[in-house]
Amino acid sequence: MDERTGWHRAQPWVSLLVRLGLAGIFLVAGGLKVTDLAANGRAVNAYQIMSYDAAMVVGAIQPFVEIVVGLLLLVGLATRLAAWLSAGMMVAFIAGISSAWARGLNIDCGCFSKGGQLPPGVTPNYLPEIFRDVAFLAMAIFLIIYPVSRFSLDARLDRPFSAGLPADDDVLEEDSESSEHTAPRRERA
Repeated sequence: MDERTGWHRAQPWVSLLVRLGLAGIFLVAGGLKVTDLAANGRAVNAYQIMSYDAAMVVGAIQPFVEIVVGLLLLVGLATRLAAWLSAGMMVAFIAGISSAWARGLNIDCGCFSKGGQLPPGVTPNYLPEIFRDVAFLAMAIFLIIYPVSRFSLDARLDRPFSAGLPADDDVLEEDSESSEHTAPRRERA
């Protein structure tokens, strides 16, 4: 077995693990925030990037977007689209945290909490949060490149969002065909 065949067989399983991991991240983050939308709005406002009213709207919508993206990833529906949305959110989160750090704001990022201003004397450590989000961004990019995964609805449906990539069954057939000998070439007369 050559390296290409090994990756060809492993990739759908690796994509499954990445897809489920990213789904869990968004479902947990959105689930923690959806119970108190006003607090999430205040957490967004703590970044001081937009007006209070805009921050409250973003704070009210964000948890639902995270949950929808998490559910799409969980079931493997529109995987590439969900991965693009994930990547976009991660870039926004990294930029927001970096901006807060550069401006000396003392806030809890609100990524897996209600966020907001930290008490006086408490200094946040933004670097681990940025590294964490960069890792999540890498996961999203991986799924943009390799959206085909095991146990996904994309593989069972017509795959309108998978851009013609092979379904689970197609990958299995290709695996079995690649292990068989190819027919001999015909000689030119």
